[in-house]
Amino acid sequence: MDAANAPHPDIDAFIDDVWLQDGLAKNTLESYRSDLQLFANWLQTHSALELIAADQVTLAKYLGEISARNKPSTQRRIMSALRRFYRLQLLNQRIAKDPTLDLGNPGTVDRFPKTLSETQVENLLAAPDLESPFGLRDRAMLETIYASGLRVSELVNLKINEMDFTQGIVRVTGKGSKERLVPLGEWALEWVQRYLQEARPVLLKAPCDAVFITRFGSAMTRQMFWNTVKNHARQAGIAENQISPHTLRHAFATHLLNHGADLRVVQLLLGHADISTTQIYTHVAQERLKQLHHDHHPRA
Repeated sequence: MDAANAPHPDIDAFIDDVWLQDGLAKNTLESYRSDLQLFANWLQTHSALELIAADQVTLAKYLGEISARNKPSTQRRIMSALRRFYRLQLLNQRIAKDPTLDLGNPGTVDRFPKTLSETQVENLLAAPDLESPFGLRDRAMLETIYASGLRVSELVNLKINEMDFTQGIVRVTGKGSKERLVPLGEWALEWVQRYLQEARPVLLKAPCDAVFITRFGSAMTRQMFWNTVKNHARQAGIAENQISPHTLRHAFATHLLNHGADLRVVQLLLGHADISTTQIYTHVAQERLKQLHHDHHPRA
């Protein structure tokens, strides 16, 4: 094993600690490990300091170097890993000062999530052919994700026994295996029930506990859902650059805020661990309000 990929005891200990504290998802832990390992490798060739002893000047130099080859979102992710690592070292009294404390946030220009107007969402929801079992399935999926704000992975992994039609809620297992209860709303409930009664039995080939299934009778996949969204968006006259796999999740959050929902409530519904992640939607909502003002106010 080369030195660049050799186990690093400080990184290993950090990963163990954050996993025990927060039960983070495997992908998040791997991202932390990768970002910290890259910085440790950089230190070996650019500094005499060990990872645990890196100071603010050294960190600023590293962040300056990576800014030229990484997009802002990647820079922020790396900064998040470094901040969390050094804050934990300070908490464990392994360092006297957090070297990331006075460092600014890289990539100050945020990339807003792609979202849709309420009219566009209505057009998208109405696109599937309801004479087909696939159309009924697609309508139920689209209604569910827009009504609940689920991540695509949460939608395709949804099980029959996680839906409570009496209470009108779904039990969702999100990132880090954390569970949350999300209301579904009457419209989505009606469409899901209709799909379960009329379409799912036609598609089912063998026992399967997934709510949404494919033509082969197996659980829906992320890729198949994404293709479904793209196809129906095309039918609804929505431009491809306005669509992403999480477009309806973004629309869910933005439309709630536009109608006066509290940011903390939206955070809980989306399953965000940190409210700063949810705050991006306030910017999207504000942009929408400014556009409405521009379009309709006589002195705009």
